Amino acid sequence: MKIKLSLICLVCTIALCSIGAAAEEGSAWKSLAPFFQPPQEYATPSKAYRSPLRFNDGQPLASAADWPRRRAEILKQWHALMGPWPAVIERPNVKVLATTHRDNFTQHHVRLDIAPGQTGEGWLLVPDGESPFPAALVVYYEPETSVGLGKHPLRDFAYQLTRRGFVTLSIGTPGGNAYKPDIGDARCQPLSYHAYVAANCWNVLANRREVDARRIGVVGHSYGGKWSLFAGALWEKFACVAVSDPGIVFDEKRPSVNYWEPWYLGLDRDHPRPARGLITPENPRTGAYKKMAETGRDLHELHALIAPRPFFVSGGSEDFPARWAALSHAVAVNQFLGFTHRVGMTNRPAHSPTEESNSQLYAFFQHFLGRKTP
Repeated sequence: MKIKLSLICLVCTIALCSIGAAAEEGSAWKSLAPFFQPPQEYATPSKAYRSPLRFNDGQPLASAADWPRRRAEILKQWHALMGPWPAVIERPNVKVLATTHRDNFTQHHVRLDIAPGQTGEGWLLVPDGESPFPAALVVYYEPETSVGLGKHPLRDFAYQLTRRGFVTLSIGTPGGNAYKPDIGDARCQPLSYHAYVAANCWNVLANRREVDARRIGVVGHSYGGKWSLFAGALWEKFACVAVSDPGIVFDEKRPSVNYWEPWYLGLDRDHPRPARGLITPENPRTGAYKKMAETGRDLHELHALIAPRPFFVSGGSEDFPARWAALSHAVAVNQFLGFTHRVGMTNRPAHSPTEESNSQLYAFFQHFLGRKTP
């Protein structure tokens, strides 16, 4: 059944990607095209990462027809490491708490089901004009920043996308504390739980009459970038994935690429880490992250799970040009499936987004999701 679902989603993705391919002369693509080509030194996939184009037994994939089975194998392995999801909520309840009109859209403050027995508050923005619209789930520590009601104006991804014609749903950390997210009775790692919450939010958007369910993307910055990476990889109904400087591979030399922490992949209730911070002999790896490190897993496998859906990295201090060493494997998977220009990365010096990096991120959404599919 999972392989059948993968085939169905692959067919839908091919239709969507065909729209993007047919419109590569548009102004959005012209600004993006240089960033969807790896630098020459990273044109060949790095041997530092295990090729996603080989099955676990070492056998290479013979053709694109093998990819759904290989994708299911990778997905099963990651869920086995992180723990199973609860059942996805097909029709989450949504309650509108308040409604106002801003600029060229309607803004709803909402409370929604994010998991069985658990609700969260967020903001649903709907553009003026004729629907259905493309849509984006925007994830961050709290949802106000994403809709332009916080203290960081260059992290207002939802506000800016809605002004450009996207329905957006913005949510924050389950339970409100990013260092101690509320995962209820779930038996999965917190970052996987975040992806599960995102899957339920995809259903919130897909169930709305204003939304074209075939054109729903996901995006986030920093912590939200980690969240959107896992959401897009683990829930293949997201039509495209954009991440802003989350750290797209495991890197134990950089304290902000801290997937080993218990609020991400290092949760171990029986043997918790003594303290936050870099891994040391006194403060070792724990939880699923420990098993991932011991078995040679890395996030390039999640990049591969996204293929052939478009994947964009708005890189900063944590995701610099050398990250193409990992991204080149996603490029190779896309090429194996018959697609080009599906993996891109821009780079800026600092972690915080800039006007330029944001304009590139919005152009990504406009190019790949901004056109109606047939």
